[in-house]
Amino acid sequence: MYEGKIYVTGLGIVSALGVGKEETLSALRGKRSGIAPIRFLHTAHSELPAGEVKLTNETMMQMMGIPEEEPAIRTALTGMIAVREALQQARLSQHNHSRIALVSGTTVGGMDKTEQYYPDFLTNDSKNAYISMHNCGASTELIADRFDIFSRVATISTACSSAANAIMMGAELIRDGRTDIAVTGGSECLTKFHLNGFNTLMILDKQACRPFDRDRSGLNLGEGAAYLVLESEESLHRRNVQPLCLLSGYANTCDAFHQTASSPDGEGAYLAMMQALDMAQLHPSDIGYINAHGTGTPNNDLSEGIAVQRAFATGIPPVSSTKAFTGHATSAAGGLEAVISVLALQYDFIPVNLNFSSPMPELSFTPVVTDMPEQSLRHVLSNSFGFGGNESTVIFSAVPPISQNKNTIQ
Repeated sequence: MYEGKIYVTGLGIVSALGVGKEETLSALRGKRSGIAPIRFLHTAHSELPAGEVKLTNETMMQMMGIPEEEPAIRTALTGMIAVREALQQARLSQHNHSRIALVSGTTVGGMDKTEQYYPDFLTNDSKNAYISMHNCGASTELIADRFDIFSRVATISTACSSAANAIMMGAELIRDGRTDIAVTGGSECLTKFHLNGFNTLMILDKQACRPFDRDRSGLNLGEGAAYLVLESEESLHRRNVQPLCLLSGYANTCDAFHQTASSPDGEGAYLAMMQALDMAQLHPSDIGYINAHGTGTPNNDLSEGIAVQRAFATGIPPVSSTKAFTGHATSAAGGLEAVISVLALQYDFIPVNLNFSSPMPELSFTPVVTDMPEQSLRHVLSNSFGFGGNESTVIFSAVPPISQNKNTIQ
């Protein structure tokens, strides 16, 4: 059993904000949202904005050197691009002799092609290759096969907490001695299946979403992929790589209040945050920024807000949701927001909470809406909450000293 620290040594991200950490950081600092009218998904719901990755499947296949005749699904393609960036930053390749695991969160999997070709499956055998790509695990296998570097592969599917839970599972694999390094996060593409599903739940906003606003009326869906490379202290020193930060604490709880709604008192969210703080051996006052789940739905923002007030009763740190930038990337959301949290920690900035205008009367705090003076962040907490009350919190902490130019992505 490994009882040492878990380090983050690589990040990769693809979202509505762009491809890679550089474009992501630029958009966040420039307050440029990726939410826009739907262009790439073929849907009748043109009235619903979303955070789409601004690339066609064909473009992503070219980026990854995949022949155009080779079957591919969007969830795997975005995942490949994000994993490649994370591996490159962590200096990992096929020549590395470490045991490396891939743990990826997704729920949609290959649904984009299933729904496109379903009417023809019984009469047209030419698209049958996509049948085997439908399940969630297939996208993870496709990502893993592209790099031929992973000795262990696992898929997590816990709805909107999937990627956060994948990060936790990767850390536990390291602690259990089953792997030296874990590439963890999630990937999800936008499909008619979950666009229509969320629309049926009547929680999609026809305008840009407004997390933690009194007049919020729903979320904007998004898509993308983001991964973090985790590794043990022994692996870090053996490979002589510089850590970006620590994964200092994490926790998953389930209040099992409702199939889709969060509990009114935010019990599960509160417990997740407190248990993550306990694991990190931190006090609530140590947290410098909370990247909230903050979907913009009436239920989530109230429930999460109450939980934050309870957990940080002696003083609430700056809070914002970045879903108004990226859209709610469902199973990949925890990965996107983990990477954003690490970027905030590295570059000493707090993303603003876009589109906010009116405080919620039930809450004692308002989210960050203007640029805050640059401050030395030491600990950042990120929340990801899924259907069924599956609540997850991860905490990232600075590793002193981190010698780097604060204005340059490394």
